[in-house]
Amino acid sequence: MAMILGGLQKNSLIDFPGTVACVAFTSGCNFKCPYCHNPDLAKGAVSHADAAISQTQFFDFLEKRKGLLDGVVITGGEPTLQKDLEAFCVAIRQMGYQIKLDTNGSHPRVVARLLEQQLVDFVAMDIKSNLEGYPSLVKGAFQGEAIMETVKILMKSAPAYEFRTTCVRPFIDLAIMEDIGGMIKGASHYVLQHCSRNVSVLNPAFFELENRFFQDQEILALQKAVENYVVKCSIR
Repeated sequence: MAMILGGLQKNSLIDFPGTVACVAFTSGCNFKCPYCHNPDLAKGAVSHADAAISQTQFFDFLEKRKGLLDGVVITGGEPTLQKDLEAFCVAIRQMGYQIKLDTNGSHPRVVARLLEQQLVDFVAMDIKSNLEGYPSLVKGAFQGEAIMETVKILMKSAPAYEFRTTCVRPFIDLAIMEDIGGMIKGASHYVLQHCSRNVSVLNPAFFELENRFFQDQEILALQKAVENYVVKCSIR
C-alpha cells in the first residue's frame, strides 16, 4: 500500500454524521482552491519520507481504538488521487469500521469502484462553483463531465451522501447557486458552509483584495435560492 497520510485526527463527532470517527488526511490535490485550509496537503508537500503517520502506525491505532471508534473519514487533499485507496479501504473495512470518503468529484471511476465494492458508507462531495467557475480552481485541464458523472453516481448508488459548498466570492453568488441547484437537482442533502476565517490557506493574498466572505443573512439568501432543487439544504 502506498497511501501517503499527511495527518490523523484521532477523534471526531462531526465529520461523519451519526458516527464517532477518526479522520485520515491524504496528501496531494488536483485543485488549487485559494481558500483551502489544508495548504500543505493541497500542495502535496507531504511525502512518504515525512508522512505524519505511517500506515503501520495508523492500523495499530485503529486496532487499539476498536470499540471506541465506529468509523474512519478519508479526506485530503484529494483521496481519489491515491492509487492504493481501494486497498486502504479494504484493510479498514476488514477491521470492522465504517468509512466516509470526502472528494472533489474529479475521479468518478474511482468513486464508482469503491461503491461497487461496498467499501464506503458515506460520501461527501464538494461542489466548488457552477461548471463555468471551476477552471480557475483546477490544476491543469478541467473536465466538467467528470464532476457531473460523480454527482450522478452518488445520487444513484451511494448508501448515503451529501453535496457541500464552501461559500466564497467570486465562486459563489445567487446566480451561480441557481446553476448548482440544476447540477444536483433532486439530491437528498446539500450543505452550505461558511468559509473559515483566521486559518492558514493556500493563497493568503486571495483574501487581501476584497471581502470574500458571506454574512449570515447572505448565506440564508443562497440557501433560499437553491432549496427548491434539493430535498434538504442545510447551513453548517
